[in-house]
Parts: sequence; structure tokens; C-alpha cells
Amino acid sequence: MQNGKPKKVLIIDDDLALCESLKLMLEPKEFIVASASGGMEGIRLCQEWQPDIIVLDLLMPSMDGWEVAARIRAFSNVPIIVLSAVSKPELIAKALDEGIDEYLIKPVPGNVLAAHLKRLTRRAQTPSPKQ
Repeated sequence: MQNGKPKKVLIIDDDLALCESLKLMLEPKEFIVASASGGMEGIRLCQEWQPDIIVLDLLMPSMDGWEVAARIRAFSNVPIIVLSAVSKPELIAKALDEGIDEYLIKPVPGNVLAAHLKRLTRRAQTPSPKQ
């Protein structure tokens, strides 16, 4: 990993089995993984833990991923990757238009997800060129 420091990934998804499998996939690739099974818990963890990147599901009970992303965007510019089973082009476009950094369709191979996570965290940490 760049700078030798593992990147902190927050997974917000109500599918606990998926959270556990993502954790097993990502930890050997030098990520530190925390997960939240609901929107409010995810927002709280984002504020307290300060992850380098978030993996977010859109379809969750009580608070969906759209609202979670909007609430996180109110206080943070942390990169957000949506990982969803929904593959409708209009929803993907809406997500990207509303501040989601990447939209991936489930299932995603672990090495592909890790590559997206690394790319987005690298970009987020690169200083903007002086204007």
C-alpha cells in the first residue's frame, strides 16, 4: 500500500455475510475493514472512525444508501463506492451525479474491488495542482 499505511474501509450493508466476505477478501490486501449493518450506525462510524473510503449498499431497510450518502456528504468528502445488485443505468447515473465516486454491480471479484479502493484512496490523497 502507498505510504506503507493500510487504508481504512467502512462497509455499510445490511447483508452481514457479504460484509464478512468483503472483510476476508480485503484484509489480506492491506485494508483495515469495519462494517455497519445500517445507515445510522454507518454514519456514526464514519464520523468516529474517519475511514479512507466507504463501500455502500443502496437497498437497506430503515435508511437507504441514498440518504446515507447524502448525510455523509454533509460532513465529509470521503470517497464512496456503491456496491449494488441494481444495474439500471438511470440509477447508476443518478448515483454518480449525486456525489458517489464509483458504482459497482454485485458480485465483484475481490481483486477488482481492491483495485477500485486503492485507486480512489490514492486519488483522494493526491494534492490538487495549484491553480
